[in-house]
Amino acid sequence: MPPEEKDKSIELNGSLGVVAFVGKSLSDENRLRILLSLCNCRKTVSQIVDELGLSQPLVSHHLKELRHCLLVKVERKGLFVHYEIADERIIDIVRQLAHLATDLL
Repeated sequence: MPPEEKDKSIELNGSLGVVAFVGKSLSDENRLRILLSLCNCRKTVSQIVDELGLSQPLVSHHLKELRHCLLVKVERKGLFVHYEIADERIIDIVRQLAHLATDLL
C-alpha cells in the first residue's frame, strides 16, 4: 500500500468512532424529523412540538441528544431558546438520507 493510502486509512479509522457516534444519533426517526424541521429555519421547542405533534419532553430530550452530538446549536434570545442546524453539511446529509430511503422503498 502506498504511504498516502496508508495515511488515509489511519485517518479514516481514527474518525470511525465519531461517524458511529453521529450515526447513532441519526438512527432515531424522531431525531431525523426534528433535523428535517430545522433544515428550513431555526425554531423553538414549542414550534417543533406544534409542527411534529410530539410531546414537549420528548422533543427536549431529542434536542439534548442532537446538541450532544453537535448536530444542532442553541441561541438564547430573551426568554426564548432557538435551535438550528449546527453546520449546513448536516442539512445535505439528512436530505440525502431521506432521498435514499425513499428510493430504496
